[in-house]
Parts: sequence; C-alpha cells; structure tokens
Amino acid sequence: GGRAVSLRYHNVYGPGMPRDTPYAGVASFFRSALARGEAPRVYEDGGQRRDFVHVHDVAAANTTALEAVRERRPASFAAYNTGSGEPHTIGEMATVLAGAHGGPDPVVTGEYRLGDVRHVTADSRALREELDWRPRVSFAEGMKDFATAPLRDARGRRESRDRREKDAVTLSGA
Repeated sequence: GGRAVSLRYHNVYGPGMPRDTPYAGVASFFRSALARGEAPRVYEDGGQRRDFVHVHDVAAANTTALEAVRERRPASFAAYNTGSGEPHTIGEMATVLAGAHGGPDPVVTGEYRLGDVRHVTADSRALREELDWRPRVSFAEGMKDFATAPLRDARGRRESRDRREKDAVTLSGA
C-alpha cells in the first residue's frame, strides 16, 4: 500500500501571488489594491482573525512532509494544518502591508460579505511535533517582503514591479 500526506494551508501570502483575482484570498486583494494605488478595503470592523503563513514556510512544510512520508508505514495517511501559529487580525494585516508598501492606508468599510467567517486560525501543532517543522518567516518580515514582491498577472506571468514602482521609475527619468 501507498503512503500519503496532506497539508491544509491557511492564508498563504508572498511573492508570485495572483493579482486581481477573487480566488487568492485577502492578502492578494489588499496587495492588488496597493499595486493599483488604491486603499485596501477591510470588511466588518477589521477584527477578524486569520493565520497568515508565508509561501516560503509553506514550501518548507511541503518538503518536510515529503521527506517524512517515506518513513511512514505502508497504507498510511496523515493530514496537517499548515499555518504560522500566530493569528493576526485582517485590519492589522492591511495596516502593516499598506505601511510597508508606502500607503494608502486601509479603509474599514463596516460592510459584511455573505459567507465570511469571523475567525479562522490554524493549529499546526501536529506538523510541528510530528515532523519538527517550524515557520521561519515572521509576520513583520513577511509583510515587508510581500509589500513590494512581484505578483502574477491573469496569464500567470510574474510582474517585475507594481505600477506604483513603475511610475516612480518613469518620473525619476530612470
């Protein structure tokens, strides 16, 4: 029998996220808005909690899980939540991301979206204890990186810079 492992990712963010798509999550929404020079729109009161995990940590979790699956007994399966273990509010994420990007500041709308869940956090204890995996990218470091990281366009091509940076280069004559 085969061996299998499954990782359940929680709110992944980082370089190469798709731009302007409703399917990539709140980090992509906010980063796309900032790339267009628009304020991130935060729904409700911004107090919704999420577990944001950097894509580099997710890649490391995948590698760790693949290496560990070889050691498992035949016909076995394991599933692991993959998150940072440090929940942050949507409002905090929007504020930190906008600050690292250079603005504009987020706008808290007070509006609600049908189907949104108030809090979603990951318990990655099993991944940490059984496979000795640990996230390495801190929230502050990850958001700083993500604030200027290239996004992918609708065709999956990586953009070299966001529009704001292109405008700055054009205006400076470089």
